[in-house]
Amino acid sequence: MKKLASFFIAIILSVLLANCKSKEKKQDFTALTKSYFDDKNALNPLGATQNGQYEYNDQLQFEMTDGYRKDQANFYDKYGAALATIDEKKLSEEEKNSYEIIKWEVGVGKELLKQPTNLMPINQFEGTHLTIGQFAGGTSAQPFKTEKDYTDFLKRMDKYSVWIDSAMVYMKKGMAKGVVLPKALTEKVIPQFAGMATPKIEDNLFYSAIKLMPASFSDETKKDLTAKYMATINEKLVPQYKKMADFLKNQYLPASRTTSGIGSFPFGAALYATYVKQWTTTEMTPDEIHNLGLKEVARLNAEMEKVKTQVGFKGTLAAFFDEVRNKPSLKPFKKPEEVIANFEKIYARIKPNVDKLFSLQPKTKFEIRRTEAFREKTASAEYMAGTADGSRPGIFYVPLPDVANYNLYGDEDLFLHEAIPGHHFQISLQQENTTLPDFRKFNWFGAYGEGWALYTESLGKELGMYQDPYQYFGMLGNEMHRAIRLVVDTGIHSKNWTREQAIQYSLDNEAESEASIIAEIERYMAIPGQALSYKIGQLKIMELRKKAETKMGAKFDIKKFHEKVLESGVMPLDLLDKKINNWINESK
Repeated sequence: MKKLASFFIAIILSVLLANCKSKEKKQDFTALTKSYFDDKNALNPLGATQNGQYEYNDQLQFEMTDGYRKDQANFYDKYGAALATIDEKKLSEEEKNSYEIIKWEVGVGKELLKQPTNLMPINQFEGTHLTIGQFAGGTSAQPFKTEKDYTDFLKRMDKYSVWIDSAMVYMKKGMAKGVVLPKALTEKVIPQFAGMATPKIEDNLFYSAIKLMPASFSDETKKDLTAKYMATINEKLVPQYKKMADFLKNQYLPASRTTSGIGSFPFGAALYATYVKQWTTTEMTPDEIHNLGLKEVARLNAEMEKVKTQVGFKGTLAAFFDEVRNKPSLKPFKKPEEVIANFEKIYARIKPNVDKLFSLQPKTKFEIRRTEAFREKTASAEYMAGTADGSRPGIFYVPLPDVANYNLYGDEDLFLHEAIPGHHFQISLQQENTTLPDFRKFNWFGAYGEGWALYTESLGKELGMYQDPYQYFGMLGNEMHRAIRLVVDTGIHSKNWTREQAIQYSLDNEAESEASIIAEIERYMAIPGQALSYKIGQLKIMELRKKAETKMGAKFDIKKFHEKVLESGVMPLDLLDKKINNWINESK
């Protein structure tokens, strides 16, 4: 009996020990995900502020410097080594997703560091100089509620004045090696800097927060902060903006390249392949994507022909594009407020139908706003995420630089994509999910995030939209726009297409205005590969929905499908494929 008792005690001890080791492993992995998030925020403090991680509000990354890139390399090495210590088999399904996401990010991050992308630290579409300008407006992600908030941004402004010098240093290195922006992009960047050197400090964007100071601040505090902001703007920022504008105009513009794509660089093919991988989260080649784009353009052209016939237009499709571009009834607005009011009406019509498709919906509030004046001329309509704590709503920004020529034919579709149930649903639900580690709550994969938003455009009729054939044509037009991106982005960066060639291809296949198309093509020139993410992600989600409907038959529930796609947040498409296929198999 004693031997038998000892035997059972040994078994119990071994089980307890195994459980302890399993818990220790899980604690190790939980700690790993936490430190991964903290280190990511430290490397990207502007992103941290956007995500509501306010402990980094006085910091600024110098992303172009050799020292910063060394820190990035150390970060990837650290977490590559840390993952190797984790027994993936003992992780839960959601923890396995976290493991694979970190592994994927480390791998792509290392690949990107192989190329001298830091020699082109600015462009007209995105970057530190635009993000900090948006923060300076006082109504964006940077909070201005306490005295500390104001002093935090003062420190950030001070660092930013130095950042401008660092950008020029690395741009000069780029000039020496021929790694420079295309001339067309440099021409767009010059006014972004020149326009910030305002004659009157009170008119400067960085003075905006002073005008918004809380009434609760004492007169002494207000006076002190005003003096400090004025000094920083006058003595540091304005001179630096002038210096950069002069440098861009007199030195950088003459040295800018005449080619449009990064394929013209010796390292261009390798870099573009990495960008394609980063933005699509697939192993697809530029050629495969280009050919897919051509097929999608042909399919959508056929659908557009049907609408043209429906409205009784007798000319060619190209002529119908011109008709839609210029039709006075599609340009009814005289004031910016009227455009915003129209989006509010769209929102009101969608609301009653959302419950039919979504059981999982966010709590984060939502607003529609006009894009700030300082970036309105070069901005696209976009969504800025709110914060999970409710301190900032999700915001749908609409640029209105020329209201008289604003065409509403794509507005219903645009709202579905940028707002509800597109980006606002997906990003807010991800941030609100308390079961996800923080690094996933605030993560982004373009193929999933933009793919989801493009997929939601196809839900318009189910949500009470597209009853007007021109609005349905707007949906087809926006999908065509994303299909064209597959062709022109790969064309520019892997097939030596010129800017003009890409513009003409777009004009031939969509109804967007020429000015809008030029801005879009220049966007693709500035951010290679990003434009591919939309269509690749949308096609994957639609493929998975069709598969679920076919295999599950009467058991298929559209609300459950949307819940399964959204519940775990963004991830590479292979992981989403695996997740949905597991759900289909389990339902059997």
